Amino acid sequence: MARYIFITGGVVSSLGKGLMAASLGALLQARGFKVRIRKFDPYLNVDPGTMSPYQHGEVYVTDDGAETDLDLGHYERFTGVSARQSDNVTSGRIYQQIIARERRGDYLGATVQVIPHVTDAIKEFALADQDDHDFILCEIGGTVGDIESLPFMEAIRQLRNELEPDRTLSVHVTLVPYIAAAGELKTKPTQHSVRELASLGIKPDLLLCRCEHPLPDSDRRKIAQFCNVRPEAVIPALDASSIYAVPLQYHREGLDTQVLRGFGIDDAPEPELSTWHDILDRYEQPEGEVTIGVVGKYVGLPDAYKSLNEALIHGGMANRVRVNIRWIDAEMFESEDSELAAKLEPLHGILVPGGFGERGSEGKIASVRFARERGVPFLGICLGMQMACIEGARSAGHPGASSTEFGATDEPVVGIITEWMSEEGLQKREAGGDLGGTMRLGAYDAKLTGNSHVSRIYGGATEISERHRHRYEVNVAYRDALESGGLIFSGMSPDGLLPEIVERPEHPWFVGVQFHPELKSKPFDPHPLFAGFVAAALDQSRLV
Repeated sequence: MARYIFITGGVVSSLGKGLMAASLGALLQARGFKVRIRKFDPYLNVDPGTMSPYQHGEVYVTDDGAETDLDLGHYERFTGVSARQSDNVTSGRIYQQIIARERRGDYLGATVQVIPHVTDAIKEFALADQDDHDFILCEIGGTVGDIESLPFMEAIRQLRNELEPDRTLSVHVTLVPYIAAAGELKTKPTQHSVRELASLGIKPDLLLCRCEHPLPDSDRRKIAQFCNVRPEAVIPALDASSIYAVPLQYHREGLDTQVLRGFGIDDAPEPELSTWHDILDRYEQPEGEVTIGVVGKYVGLPDAYKSLNEALIHGGMANRVRVNIRWIDAEMFESEDSELAAKLEPLHGILVPGGFGERGSEGKIASVRFARERGVPFLGICLGMQMACIEGARSAGHPGASSTEFGATDEPVVGIITEWMSEEGLQKREAGGDLGGTMRLGAYDAKLTGNSHVSRIYGGATEISERHRHRYEVNVAYRDALESGGLIFSGMSPDGLLPEIVERPEHPWFVGVQFHPELKSKPFDPHPLFAGFVAAALDQSRLV
């Protein structure tokens, strides 16, 4: 039966609970255990799909079409375990289900309350889809003491009582700040956070203490004494040189050993960490470097493109080079005194990522044109592919080419998709319908043209599966016009109706994809598109 590890945080947000969960999952995997990681989000949105990237960072999409928290990206990248709809739940989704049940009369006239109805629904989520996993890690969003997270904390408390004593473990992540004026670390915030957690009926078994300076043994003993844990269960978590150094660092500090000890497991094999040593070596000992410009809309917040950032790093690992990413606001290329050439000429590759809305679109189109005319390696993702098609249509004699997403147009090279085929059958959407959960979401197959550049990138594959998140599609009616201008449709949906990939065979490296390949890239398995793109950028760097 699966054992549960509940991960909470205190003092402040952004302490790295998600990265800690991902790293612990990777360490347990390295010892031969089967793991799954879940995220409880206390906000009232049903999912993050309608939230601005500036509010919540990127939306991570699973194979089964769930729009989830970006932490699930960390989970997948570190463990390789594909996340599912059942691995992320919000207060909004919990309340939505409860209210739907109440409206149907499922509660048989009972008064619907937080306890037991909300907490029972949370527990159902935690216990679902256990399969044959050895460990299920559950990360609770927010910090201890938040009003929003109280039902989740209560559900954890109940689960710890209801499951066998050796099937649950509580890990609490806290901050041990360094006060420069005093020249010392302060343990009081951790003590207060643990006391707050204890007041909710949850006693932590392990403390993960984020700190900027090494945690002296005297402070570890002090924390252990005041927080009622063993000194070995106080794990220092210093800032690392890279997120890919974190699993190895946590192992050195004994995190996985103490977790297994907490479950009474003393005979587990030592972890096989050669893969992580190789990853870190490739990251820290590059044999060259390239500069990639990401021309986007949300460049003011790196978390808005979290998976993209990591996928480019993975592409660098595949080629053993460092990827220097320059985040470029597309809007700067829309003014009359455009700095297009000055900004883009030093780059070895140009990437236009996904996004929504008209703002910055002309700047993205200008970047595509620059890459096409100058022979600079180009990768367009989702909206980036659509911008490549609009630019291609304009250069092929359709100056009014645009997208209906930006308003009415006489030449809709890109238009809203109203129906498509999925595994569940025909999907239909209305232009004025709800925004949440109504896009083409999740994994869909694409058929590749034989002997195309992209087929060679995928190792000669003729069919691939990639994750999508979009509401607009390239209009296949413009295929002849675009191909006459040199932009070839080299990947299509199985029914031949939806363009999935475009490329320019005469260009050194020019590919646009409707899907999001960054969502499937991992440090130990870089996505072939990013590996190929960085390789092309490396070739470009040798020409400059």
